[in-house]
Amino acid sequence: MTDKDMYYNKAKQEGYRARSAYKLKQLDRAAGLFGPGNTVVDLGAAPGGWLQVAAEAVGDRGTVIGVDLQRIRDLDHDTVETIRGDMTDAETKDGLRERIGPDGADVVISDMAPNMTGEYSVDHARSVHLARQAFEVALELLPAGGDFAAKVFDGQDLADLRAEIDAEFEYVRSIRPEASRDASSELYLVGKHRVTAPVEEGEERDVVVDDVGSEGDGVVKIDGYTLFVAGTETGDSVRIRVTDVKSNFGFAEIVEQ
Repeated sequence: MTDKDMYYNKAKQEGYRARSAYKLKQLDRAAGLFGPGNTVVDLGAAPGGWLQVAAEAVGDRGTVIGVDLQRIRDLDHDTVETIRGDMTDAETKDGLRERIGPDGADVVISDMAPNMTGEYSVDHARSVHLARQAFEVALELLPAGGDFAAKVFDGQDLADLRAEIDAEFEYVRSIRPEASRDASSELYLVGKHRVTAPVEEGEERDVVVDDVGSEGDGVVKIDGYTLFVAGTETGDSVRIRVTDVKSNFGFAEIVEQ
């Protein structure tokens, strides 16, 4: 029995609807996608194997919402809800936002794959298109700090997609789960910690220091976003250059004082 057959049989024995459940388990171990109480959106969720894994990971205080054009049979998890519809449709997205609530989702995941033609360049391009659609939906649902993961087939268009995701998150990882079939070119792009800062690295601003943090650095607030500036004190008027941007805070240096 191959390792890949093992995952199929293991899914049957352990009650998962698809062998892909183990891919998500391995992604979670590698990238730390889920936490207790998280709100998770699974795009293209049928038949529901990823919904089962996510529900187990977030626990009783979490919420998992699956979206698919196909009907998803009810699962034995009180925390799981499903929406039958097109994830790119405005009505479907409105329903998602209503169920998620004003705080948004913590994680958006997608295991969508195209109907295979057998022509690799076509299948690759279609997989990138689906992953990009999932990414665009994720940008509408994830606040600062949220995570994203989507399947894609390796190929010439992968670098551009990865760059687009990298621009919206602190960093991006490419992960090939062990449960993927040996012959498959699939991998998962994982964007960690969504960045929604109103500033960019290298940007210069004239600011007034609002406060001093616990580590002694000056604190500057820009549209609610916090920048730490070493060597400044409350009330200083300085020109700064942004040096590092993270999901909830960043760092800057003095250009002029």
